[in-house]
Amino acid sequence: MPFTALPPSAGRKAPVPLIVTWHMMDPPRSDEGFAALLPLAGVPAWRIHLGMPFVGRRPVEGAFEAAQADPLLRYVDPLVQQATAEFREVLDELRARFGIAPGPIALVGASLGGNVVLNVLATAPQPVSAVVLVNPAIRAAMAVDVVAAGAGGPYPWTAETRAIADRLDFVSHAGAIAARDPQPALLVISGALDFPASRGDATALVDALRERYAAPERVQLTTIDGLGHSLLEAGPTVDAIATSWLTTHS
Repeated sequence: MPFTALPPSAGRKAPVPLIVTWHMMDPPRSDEGFAALLPLAGVPAWRIHLGMPFVGRRPVEGAFEAAQADPLLRYVDPLVQQATAEFREVLDELRARFGIAPGPIALVGASLGGNVVLNVLATAPQPVSAVVLVNPAIRAAMAVDVVAAGAGGPYPWTAETRAIADRLDFVSHAGAIAARDPQPALLVISGALDFPASRGDATALVDALRERYAAPERVQLTTIDGLGHSLLEAGPTVDAIATSWLTTHS
C-alpha cells in the first residue's frame, strides 16, 4: 500500500501523535498529491497519508468503467472496505517503522476518503482523539447517485444494494461513533458549492452526533464560501482550518 509520511516539526517531545489521512478520488487522487495539498505542517505530529485503492500509485485497469457500470458494487463498497481493512493491517507496522508510540490518533478524510474515516470510526477499536472530514461522502448512497448521474443514471437500486449502502450510511450509524471512548472531536468542512445532498448529509451527521455527545461543542460544521467539491483551489484554506482543529484537539 503506498503512503506518504511527513515527520513532525523538530522539538516535539515524545510520544509523537499520529494523523492518518485518506484522499478524495477527484484530483489530487493520490497520497502524494493530498500530502502536498493538505500537509498539516502546523500540527506537531506524524502525518501519514495513505493511498486509496484503484487510483494514484496503484491504478486498476478498467476501474473507471467498472465504477460507471455499478458504482456501488464495483466501486464505492469494495473501495471503502479495502481501505478500512488496510488501515487495520498496517497501523502497527507504521507505528513501529516511524517510532510512533501507542495511543489515540487523529483521522482526516476527503470525499470518499471521508466515508473510509467514518467506517473506521464505526468499526475499528483504535482510539481516535480528533477527526476532520472535508466534503465527505457521509452516506454511500449519495456518492453512488453522483457517479451514476455522471454516467447517465439513475442508479437501479434494489433491496440488496440498499442494504449495502445502509451499512455505509453514517448518519444512521452516528450512535456507533458517539459510543467511542473517548468521543472524538469531529469537524466537518463543507464547501458551500458542494453537492447539495452532500451538504445536507453533513448537517444531518453533525446534528445526530451532537445529540449523542456529552460535550456537543466537540462536533462542529464549518462552511467555506465558494468551495465546490474539489479542493484544488482551496488547499491553503482547508489546511489552515484542519490544522487549527487538530492542534486544539489532538
